[in-house]
Amino acid sequence: MRKVLSRTVAALAAALAVSLLLPVAPAYAHGQLATSTPLTGTVVREPLTQLALYFTEKPASNAHFAVTGPDGSRVDSSWSHGEPKRLDKPVTEYFMVNGVFEPRLYHTGFPAMVTVAHWPAKGRYTASYLSVASDGEAVRGEVSFDYQGPGTPAPAGWSPPTAGPDPALLAQAEGEGSITPGATGSPVAPTDAAADDPAGAAPEQRDGGFPAWLVPALIVVVVSAVVLLAARRRPAARGASPAGPRPAGPAGRGAGARKAAGPTRKTGARTGGPARRGRR
Repeated sequence: MRKVLSRTVAALAAALAVSLLLPVAPAYAHGQLATSTPLTGTVVREPLTQLALYFTEKPASNAHFAVTGPDGSRVDSSWSHGEPKRLDKPVTEYFMVNGVFEPRLYHTGFPAMVTVAHWPAKGRYTASYLSVASDGEAVRGEVSFDYQGPGTPAPAGWSPPTAGPDPALLAQAEGEGSITPGATGSPVAPTDAAADDPAGAAPEQRDGGFPAWLVPALIVVVVSAVVLLAARRRPAARGASPAGPRPAGPAGRGAGARKAAGPTRKTGARTGGPARRGRR
């Protein structure tokens, strides 16, 4: 039983390793977040005047950005386009070409510089964004980090902004349905590159394509079924094989030999008795 369990565990581990080696389905959304300053999950110890969010293409002019502090109140004041920069790590974006998604490698990040009015307290800050890429897809997500620097006062006459996203931007973004939030591994795409990606091609591929997670799941199911069938057959074979050899084992042959030798000794003693009495 232990052997069966060990083999089952080994088979499942092999299936899991195969699933991890399978290629991950590419992200077809365009214009996503490539990197940021500060990076999400990091600790900031100095009061920054601006946050830089670098996208794979230039954010829309009516894009919406907001920075909230530990108590949930906004601390941003405005945003502007910054100077593009070369990314430390190039990123990939996929475009539809003749019915096939082809990868393109990009090296440039297009920043949105978000001004921070003040840092009221230490704690978790979140910069959220909403834009629309050149191919019409919504670009949304957030960058969160921990601020442990000194507190700074608000500028004179400043008040937390209350305006939300532009209604036209919001309508266009909501019309796209479910959009994957921006990921740091998304590609860089120039604003004129969307002509190769027909409108609606990427969403259709995500909805109708073969799910990437289904392949490793099928592998695990098949391997588990094979192992269980093998485990059910082996106990029956083990129970039948010892039945034949036991009667003919060494113990049986020894007992038979002892029984055969006993009468021989007794017969020799009886025949020898009368001969000795006759001699006397």
